[in-house]
Amino acid sequence: MRILVLSFYYAPDLCAGSFRTTAFVEELKKQINQNDNVEIITAMPNRYGSFSEDAKEFEKLAENIEVNRIDLGTHKSGFVDQSKLFLKFAWQVIKLVQKREKYDLVYATSSRLMTAFLGSLVANRQQAKLYLDIRDIFTDTLESVFAKSKLRCVIPIFRRIEKYTINSATHINLVSKGFENYFKNINNDISYSFYTNGIDDVFLEYDFTHDEKNEKTIITYAGNIGEGQGLEKIVPNMAKKLGDDYEIHIIGDGGRKKALIENLDGIKNVKLFDPVNRAKLLEIYKNSDILFLHLNDYEAFKKVLPSKVFEYATTNKFIIAGVGGYAKEFIEKNISDAIVFEPCNVNDFLEKFKQAEKFGGICRTSFIEKFKRENIMNKMAKEVYEL
Repeated sequence: MRILVLSFYYAPDLCAGSFRTTAFVEELKKQINQNDNVEIITAMPNRYGSFSEDAKEFEKLAENIEVNRIDLGTHKSGFVDQSKLFLKFAWQVIKLVQKREKYDLVYATSSRLMTAFLGSLVANRQQAKLYLDIRDIFTDTLESVFAKSKLRCVIPIFRRIEKYTINSATHINLVSKGFENYFKNINNDISYSFYTNGIDDVFLEYDFTHDEKNEKTIITYAGNIGEGQGLEKIVPNMAKKLGDDYEIHIIGDGGRKKALIENLDGIKNVKLFDPVNRAKLLEIYKNSDILFLHLNDYEAFKKVLPSKVFEYATTNKFIIAGVGGYAKEFIEKNISDAIVFEPCNVNDFLEKFKQAEKFGGICRTSFIEKFKRENIMNKMAKEVYEL
């Protein structure tokens, strides 16, 4: 059997898509036999313009597993720039697969729809089965983000692409249970599963205990600084309300970093840092007192479940999350020692924060056991292979 794994991000890139796909391939490796062949087609590390990591364009992971990375060059984080980048990626993928033997199965993982769409084009052309791993509802996000923008005119086009993509699938996995109704309203005849993001071994093997007391209480956010996170709408107000006894550290990059910097003018208790690799990130988490998560106040984000939730919970640090909808339900049900406040609402944040009694002595053993990435990806890889 020949399997194509299509993912815009793959190790050593820094993002949820990369971590998820890399873990999936590791588990798929355990499922296949010697007569099977797996090809991963991805892009060279490109998640952040301010962070680069060396990677080979071609790499053998095993005798029958190979990675082909497409060099797309550097980019910015805007919608237009990313669209150009993906078109370049899609063109190179199509040229590559034309030279290959027929695939029996195409696995495509996608947050912005287009990798899933690309997977559907390849699968339909080769009459292969298609397994889609959907990490976000792109068109729903566009409706929220571009509600008052001239770019709103492109949404009907993406709706048609979305419908074609979903209807092409043999099976669809949704990383958030909050996506279920949306997708089943488009096609209720396809089989669905719900394998969430999870906790990687690198977090399980690290000791996050920090014995020394920080001079100030350090609140850390690590991740993308984009429209979806809306940090520029909440962090400056949080910093003002908390005062000099607290220091907020923001580690990351993205399209709204400039807006965040502008809104932080004159505010001294917020520090910004460029993206870091995972080894450094573990150290940063260890030295933090509280971990912070936020999603913009858009209707679309009430369906999502950020991968950062799993990462944060493993550290046994107190968590502050400005989220609504399914993410709020998930945190309140599964994660102890966390407060959830209304996104972009600094007064609700302050009220909830004052109610928090402790920042130490936290243990989330049951959560960690339940959401180990290896266990989740093992089940998902088995499902893919059996397809």
